[in-house]
Amino acid sequence: MDKKVIFIAFAIEDVRQRDLFTGQSIHPMSPFEFIDMSVKQPYDTGWKDRVRTRIRRSDGVILLVSKNSILSTGQEWEVNCALEEKKPILGIWAYSNDTTRPSFMKSVTIISWSWQAITDFIDSL
Repeated sequence: MDKKVIFIAFAIEDVRQRDLFTGQSIHPMSPFEFIDMSVKQPYDTGWKDRVRTRIRRSDGVILLVSKNSILSTGQEWEVNCALEEKKPILGIWAYSNDTTRPSFMKSVTIISWSWQAITDFIDSL
């Protein structure tokens, strides 16, 4: 069975949560791999082109959502790109005590972080 490719979109301030999240894919028997395109510098046209290519090649997109997402222009662009590309999207609240819903994610399902829910999403792709 081929591994599912999941694009991860998150605010750079939540990089530690991203590290915890993507650590699951390190296991050699893991049926998925995560890809993110985080940068610490301004987003240029080249970055956007590379992200769009990666999103197109992905089976689905998982968003790590927090209060930091509100001001994350990179994450907002990634979400809009995923919607334009009609990719399956699942939002996960990055912190149990933060259920912020950014306006640019109004059409996205966002749930509490649960490995069963994440597995179900990936298995549905």
